[in-house]
Amino acid sequence: MKKIVLLITGLLVLASCNKPQKIVLQGLAQGSYYAITYYDEKGRNFQREVDSIFHAVDMSVNLWVDSSIISKVNRNEEVTLDSIFINNFNIAQEAAQLSDGYFDPTISPIVAAWGFSYKTGDSITPQLIDSLKQLVDYRKIRIENEKIVKENPSIQLDFNAIAQGYTSDLIAHFLESRGIENYLVDTGGEIMARGEKPDGKPWIVGIEKPAKNWDSEQVVQTRIALRDKGLVTSGSTRKYVERNGKRYSHCIDPKTGYPVEHQLLSVTVLADNSVWADALASICMVMGKEKSLPLIENLDEVEAYYIYVNERNELETFATNGFQNLIIE
Repeated sequence: MKKIVLLITGLLVLASCNKPQKIVLQGLAQGSYYAITYYDEKGRNFQREVDSIFHAVDMSVNLWVDSSIISKVNRNEEVTLDSIFINNFNIAQEAAQLSDGYFDPTISPIVAAWGFSYKTGDSITPQLIDSLKQLVDYRKIRIENEKIVKENPSIQLDFNAIAQGYTSDLIAHFLESRGIENYLVDTGGEIMARGEKPDGKPWIVGIEKPAKNWDSEQVVQTRIALRDKGLVTSGSTRKYVERNGKRYSHCIDPKTGYPVEHQLLSVTVLADNSVWADALASICMVMGKEKSLPLIENLDEVEAYYIYVNERNELETFATNGFQNLIIE
């Protein structure tokens, strides 16, 4: 689950020609919501262009679209890769190398077996997990001459851990290409913010308190002031499956093939763009707080906010110094 409660609402607001107009585009895409807010002196509405970006991403890296490039790659069909696919592949490979395999884009067969993908799930056995783990290794797939090369044809890709963050960045880049300097793009909780509001105040976003169930009411844990950064929260309390009375998180460790069971409930990552905040949040949720914190602290311009359960089963939070400075009391 990647969910951020946005403390920002509104509809299209008209203003005089010499004042920036607030434009809000809202809707559903990629199996979630989107909310895009920007200020434009010309009052331009970019809904059609935003819809085109969502469509292009779906046709490239959406596993639920049967005719997408990634679906064809996973079926070993002949297909020419586009820039969206290649960029997602390269980012995923870099995240895999950075995390020493705690992030792995070839985890698709195991994700599907657990029921977190386009399949309903399999009967999980140690033998099944052991067999599927043989297909999980980012080092056994590469791109050559804009074609995918697999060491094993059964290897399959899954970019769901970064695709929405990448989409937010694509929309942000489009807005900037049209001269928009102040915007907040939220694609299913993957946020990219630039500039500020006309009154000089920063964008304010809320970080959700971990929920008890997938349909629990949203409660804000804390709020932060956001400028010129990507922000993504990854958590385990809304997206899960239940098997034989036990709840399993959607955060699956590629090294074991099983959902993680540590005490980390959610992590919010701040980075220069949304796709890297997305990737790093996923890495942190798999590694857990103790393993991931040194990684985060060694990265430039990256901050994190952890929500976890302590040894007394109490909710605790930890923010890196740079993140702490953004929190609004």
